Amino acid sequence: MKWIALLLSLTLLVSTHELGHLLFAKLFRTRVLRYYIFFNYKFSIFKAKKFNGKWHFLFFNATTPDSWNVENLQPEDQDNTLWGLGWIPLGGYCDIAGMIDETKDKDDLPSEPQPWEYRTKKAWQRLCIISGGVLVNFLTALLLYGVIFAHWGEDKLPMSAATLGYDYHQVMIDEGFQNGDIICSLDGKEALDFADAATSLFLENPSTVSVLRGDSLVDITMSGHLVENINNEGVKTLITPRMPFVIKSFISGSTAKRCGMVEGDSIVSVGGENMAAFSEITSAFKLYADDTVNIGFYRGGELMSLPVAINSEGKIGVQAETDIARLFPGYQHINYNILQAIPAGISHGWKTLVTYVSSLKMLFSPGGVKSLGGFGTMASIFPDYWDWHAFWNITALLALILAFMNIIPIPGLDGGHILFTLWEIITRRKPSDKFLNIAQNVGLFLLLALMILANGNDLWRWLSGMM
Repeated sequence: MKWIALLLSLTLLVSTHELGHLLFAKLFRTRVLRYYIFFNYKFSIFKAKKFNGKWHFLFFNATTPDSWNVENLQPEDQDNTLWGLGWIPLGGYCDIAGMIDETKDKDDLPSEPQPWEYRTKKAWQRLCIISGGVLVNFLTALLLYGVIFAHWGEDKLPMSAATLGYDYHQVMIDEGFQNGDIICSLDGKEALDFADAATSLFLENPSTVSVLRGDSLVDITMSGHLVENINNEGVKTLITPRMPFVIKSFISGSTAKRCGMVEGDSIVSVGGENMAAFSEITSAFKLYADDTVNIGFYRGGELMSLPVAINSEGKIGVQAETDIARLFPGYQHINYNILQAIPAGISHGWKTLVTYVSSLKMLFSPGGVKSLGGFGTMASIFPDYWDWHAFWNITALLALILAFMNIIPIPGLDGGHILFTLWEIITRRKPSDKFLNIAQNVGLFLLLALMILANGNDLWRWLSGMM
């Protein structure tokens, strides 16, 4: 399911990215030879083209008839595009006439530049055409966030709402944190929201963190190696709210139900040892597998206790409550109407982009290269079941990532073309086709090396059991 979601998400994003190039090309009367979803090496699932006033279609086709070729059409029809669906599900492309890109070099272009070609257009027009994909991806992300807020609203968990505190990854415990601590401030900046605090730990590498431990305020002096340790350990989650163990329902053959427990009971002790957090309680159950133990719980505000049999798997046959609104009274859910959702989506999208760009500095920390990930890493962030909210939320994030990565000034990416076009606008000197061809090849080599490294990291994580 993760891979299906990733494929659907990337297909949507690549299609809209290439559509951005196509729309600006059409705006400036630049010929677009092909627009393809997926790649069509020697074979296409579907082809369509409009000429002579009619649409023509081909299915499961390897070659395009001569009658469809641009050169054989009448002048008024020569700007029509071949639309297609390939069979290799790795993105797509928009083939713009007269443009040196990853699919062709200067030797593939006609010797005489034509007025409908990309290379004969004014520099500012070429800048718009090549920037169109990035622009559409960015706008897609903002639109998706707006729709998400309008349909599902927004959830916020204040740090203080998790009254049982938080569980921490081992790298945090090594820094001096204890499970149950509640972060109050980072380098003197008050921590109000759980998501913001978790992000700040990753990105700001604070030197001092103040936590509430029981009834005491404790200052933790950080080692300065948190980011390095995160990279080395491949940490995905540093901190999670400690959830109470409240019985939502019983499964067939439940020992808890048979022993007298009811829905809504909130477990607070096992074997006479107080432990209110779900993570602690489930761990304690495993210690009493195939045994009977006294379980303490609150029912209607009254503390009660019952002997309950634990099965061989260390379970008592219940489904625990997972609704955050029920478990954390301070949890906030904000509903938006469409007029409120649009600015909220824009603000959230911009904040998410800034956070992502800031996180890239981790790549330059010790062990940062290990944190690079490829398709496996992208697939892993999708849930292993279908969830429309998660799908659109992750797709919006990937749209922002795609927009930013494509604007990096590396030849082979849109950012490389943008850089050379800006250079031409500033200096009024156009780089030669030979230079663009060499730069394109160098850029493609760098991108290929980066892709091998990122997906190689994924393979290593999979083989070592980290993914």
